[in-house]
Amino acid sequence: MRPLFSCLNLLLLAMTFLSCRQKTESTQPTIEKITESVYASGTIKSRNQYQLYATVNGIIKDIYVKEGDTVKKGSPLMKIQNETARLMSENARIAADYADVTNNADKLEELKVNISVIQSKLKNDSSLYERQKNLWASGIGTRNELEQRELAVTNSRSNYEAALLRYNELKKQIEFTAKQSKKSLQISSVQENDFIIKSESYGKVYDILKEKGETVNQQSPVAVIGDPSDFLVELQVDEYDIAKIRLGQLVIISLDSYKGDVFEAVIDKIYPILDERSRSFIVEASFTKKPPVLFPFLSAEANIVIRTKEKALTIPRNYLVDDNYVLTGKKEKKEVKVGIKDYRKAEIISGLQEGETIMKPDE
Repeated sequence: MRPLFSCLNLLLLAMTFLSCRQKTESTQPTIEKITESVYASGTIKSRNQYQLYATVNGIIKDIYVKEGDTVKKGSPLMKIQNETARLMSENARIAADYADVTNNADKLEELKVNISVIQSKLKNDSSLYERQKNLWASGIGTRNELEQRELAVTNSRSNYEAALLRYNELKKQIEFTAKQSKKSLQISSVQENDFIIKSESYGKVYDILKEKGETVNQQSPVAVIGDPSDFLVELQVDEYDIAKIRLGQLVIISLDSYKGDVFEAVIDKIYPILDERSRSFIVEASFTKKPPVLFPFLSAEANIVIRTKEKALTIPRNYLVDDNYVLTGKKEKKEVKVGIKDYRKAEIISGLQEGETIMKPDE
């Protein structure tokens, strides 16, 4: 029986100690520094990071780069094969060659020869008409002969003018067709150039999203490229907190890749549109104190510093009751005015004085 009695005594003593501890858990407001901040999560991005898209549909024939390669603006990354486009380009080239002015010179030369023949006939008919007129003036010949010579000149002149018109029209048509065919060939060459996917700027190839033989279209990205020397943090800020965010605010950042380390950045861009799915806004921050090595898409957690007060009367946040009250030593509610809050402390603007004892509420 004695051991049982001793155990009961120890249990009663422990319960009494815990009860006394709970009853006497208290604190006093202290003056210290407090910082208000907004929590945000996000990812690391290379500056000017972008997804590259194909401008045409087709099948990837060749890939000229690999992940980690550095490329210049305009560097070829992939080649797309499209048989229809290739045949259309060849057809345009054939049509341009056929319509070229030099290849139609024989048609113009044939009309020139015809014009020369008609012109010679016109000169001959004109000469005979003048001779007949002179004879008629001297009383030689008949009027019918004169009229026949005059009609021959009129017909020859009409034929000559018609031949000139045909020549000029054919020349215009050949020149127009040649220009049109060349323009079609230029368009086809531009379209053919679209089948080479090129980088839009200097950067590192961080990801290739397609493999050789896969189909591509204008809706799916084929690669991710970004500046390898400059990184930023893209953060998602809740819509309830966005009104507090300003350009230039300090951002304290922690990364899973650097456990225990803290880095700093400043807000330099706020996107003014709400993402309806996440109900958040996107903000970007540039590093002022950054890790030695960074990669795109690393996860980050951040606290955006809204304001700081060097000397503030503070109490632990878990001592607040309904956000606006504290418990006095007599367990009575006392109203207080609360200012800045962080994740563990709250500033008391009025209602309490330094050294005044308050009790922790029961949980």
